[in-house]
Amino acid sequence: MDEAAMEPTDPDEQQVAWIRTPYHAPMLDADGASFGTTESLLGDEAEDIFHGIAVKMSAGGHVVEVVADHITKITLAAVHTDIPRDQVGALPLYREEKWFHLGEGGLFRKHAEWKQS
Repeated sequence: MDEAAMEPTDPDEQQVAWIRTPYHAPMLDADGASFGTTESLLGDEAEDIFHGIAVKMSAGGHVVEVVADHITKITLAAVHTDIPRDQVGALPLYREEKWFHLGEGGLFRKHAEWKQS
């Protein structure tokens, strides 16, 4: 099978680099169900180090952290994870202060293209 046949037909489902993560994109559990939206990237863009994503939960509206190890694919339409549906409620709360003490400017960065519309 050639590579063109393996590409997704929907351009929004094409995999993108972590720094192109769409703002307020749906976060999907292992079954493909949305459990929240992307709020901020956790990483160092200058060093190309990705730590995860701060996610605003659909249920309750609180913000949690999803570490990079649980993110299986990022597309222009959504962020896919390997987190089982029954473990979504156990995600750790996002704590901003833990990202700012690590070096100049910290590790918490919001991608420049992310704008409120």
